[in-house]
Amino acid sequence: MGRLRNFEIRLFRRLRRDPPQGRIHRLAFWLLIFYVVLWAGRALPGQAGAFFAGISALTLFVLIVLCIPLAWRYVYGRLLWRVSNRLIVTYVLMALTPVVLFVALAAILLYVFSGQFAIFAASAEINAELAHIASTNRAFDLHLAHAVDVDPKAHDVQLPEAAENSTDHEHVAMQVAAFADGKPLSLVPAALNSTTISSPPGWAGDHFSGVVIDSGELYLRAIDSHKSYGRKVTTITSLPLGKENVGQIARGLGTVTIVPDVDIEEDTDQSKEGGSNQRVTVSTKPVGPTVTVNGRDITAEEARRRSVRGGSLPDAQHFYDVPVTFYAPLETVDWVTGKPHTTFTHVTSRPSLLYQRLFITSLKIAAVVQEMLIAIAILFGVLELVAFIMAVRLNRTITQSIRDLYEATTAIDRGDLTHRIKVTRNDQLAALSMSFNNMAASLERLLEEQREKERLQNELEIAQEVQANLFPLANVSLPMLELHGACYPARTVSGDYYDFLVFGQTGLGLALGDISGKGISAALLMATLHSAVRAYRFAGMELVSDGMRAMATAGDFRRGEEEIECGELFEEPGKILALLNRHLYRSTQPEKYATLFLAHYEGIQRRLVYSTGGHLPPLLLRANDTITRLDCGGTVVGLIDNMSYEQGTEQLNPGDILIAYSDGVTEPENEFGEFGEERMVEVVRRHRHLPLEAISEQVMQSLRTWIGGQEQPDDITLVLARQL
Repeated sequence: MGRLRNFEIRLFRRLRRDPPQGRIHRLAFWLLIFYVVLWAGRALPGQAGAFFAGISALTLFVLIVLCIPLAWRYVYGRLLWRVSNRLIVTYVLMALTPVVLFVALAAILLYVFSGQFAIFAASAEINAELAHIASTNRAFDLHLAHAVDVDPKAHDVQLPEAAENSTDHEHVAMQVAAFADGKPLSLVPAALNSTTISSPPGWAGDHFSGVVIDSGELYLRAIDSHKSYGRKVTTITSLPLGKENVGQIARGLGTVTIVPDVDIEEDTDQSKEGGSNQRVTVSTKPVGPTVTVNGRDITAEEARRRSVRGGSLPDAQHFYDVPVTFYAPLETVDWVTGKPHTTFTHVTSRPSLLYQRLFITSLKIAAVVQEMLIAIAILFGVLELVAFIMAVRLNRTITQSIRDLYEATTAIDRGDLTHRIKVTRNDQLAALSMSFNNMAASLERLLEEQREKERLQNELEIAQEVQANLFPLANVSLPMLELHGACYPARTVSGDYYDFLVFGQTGLGLALGDISGKGISAALLMATLHSAVRAYRFAGMELVSDGMRAMATAGDFRRGEEEIECGELFEEPGKILALLNRHLYRSTQPEKYATLFLAHYEGIQRRLVYSTGGHLPPLLLRANDTITRLDCGGTVVGLIDNMSYEQGTEQLNPGDILIAYSDGVTEPENEFGEFGEERMVEVVRRHRHLPLEAISEQVMQSLRTWIGGQEQPDDITLVLARQL
């Protein structure tokens, strides 16, 4: 299979076509190749060629069946992919199809109406001729009855002069037969004396007029009987439907063909009174059907050749003056039996002839009606053309808008966000194009904002990394004091601050602050505060070291000890808070401030000196589970100038735990209220036997459970210290 697939790919690559996709496509491809091979095998002589021909025909049939879904897939997937093609198909189905059906229906109805009108006109002419024959026959019958009354023994009866004039162009070969008490009368002139009727038929009665078939010939025939002085005189007038007479009927109509149907079998017994034994049968012998009339056999083809046609079809007056052909039955009676006989009238005419016949009484009105119909047709054609042009223009606007949208989407997909659609109209598609332009502009702006956001995010990540370096990199501990601190920013960077500063082997500086606000501004102020605290702490250390070296040089060791005690001024938290307050007040905006807790721990004496600048008072959880609140200090740092801060001193005992925290630990809320200081202390008390890091994690776990799925509302900072 892999080799066949490779062969297909190479072959279609040479043909610069896509290889067949799908099983049906591939099967059709190989069937086509197989059919070509079989088609070449048809050239072989004898049975081999016949075998290949049969197999190739079967293969072609299967190939056609497989090509039907492929053709539909191509039409639907390729040709109908374009919206313009779909709209054209829609127009054809919605507009053109009803028009075609309506026009076809109108044409069919017009054709049927024209045919029916032609048949009606031909029948009217036949009935008019038949009425004329009947009236003439009644006149003859009255005349002959009077002649017989005058001379009962007369054998030659003179017809009136009207009979002699009846042989004009209106009546060709008219025949008259007369009988007195069933016996034939000799008529003068002899040209009218009929020689084919030997006696009146018994089925006709005293009066009859109609179309009859006699000896295979068609006649317009009328019968009238009149009794006078005990004698019955019967007159029969016949007008053969020959070419001339049928042509007279077809005058002004076109051509009229009367076709007697001889494909019937009739067997009649002896006729009624005055009749004779005549037998008409149809038989289908091997040589062909024959018709027996009065003992004479004629073929059905010969009987059909006896169909009478008259008139002529003139040339068309215009392109739509097409021939109109219609058939209709003609009531015909068999002369021998009196039974109905099937005869068809075939009329071929033109609309111009029928139109003239329809308006024969007012040709001027006909001309006006014709001109009006032509004008209406032209108007309808113009309206249809205008509608078509409007449809094309609407189609172009729709497809142009879709094409513009498609090109715009491909341009956006390539990354060209500056691409815009030119809008020149004011419709819904134009509004869609304008919406696309607005969307592209918004997308361009959003991507620009996204890039700016990514740039800021990168900068925030750098700031976060820098800020992380400001915090103690590891847990700081002294031989007599265990320490742990943790800060969890609400955003990328934190406005909370904590720091551990070790002095020698037993001294420790502890700082914890909360900057007003969040985010970048708070982080920058936090960095400023961090730098200032460390600067003052290290400056104090340097001054103490310089004082000790100066005193040692002077040899006044006692005074040097006093100066060392004076150097501890910079290690006092209250003094440092006052300096930091002055620094922040003069270097930041008025609305910027910080809360700060500073403490100095002396390990040998286990003494903690502290001062609180507006910060939440840290708690000292004693070994006996009592709580000491470290609330000595002053107001916030950096808000008011020249502030002084008190400081307090606490003695730490083994097992005492210092809890310093920011408001992000106690202020988070849920439906039950704030987390609160008591819950925090309870968690620390319950897990005080654990390492400080584990205690901090337990506090954070309880806090996260309290917050639930809400976003962390504020920066969280927790510092723990335990006296060993």
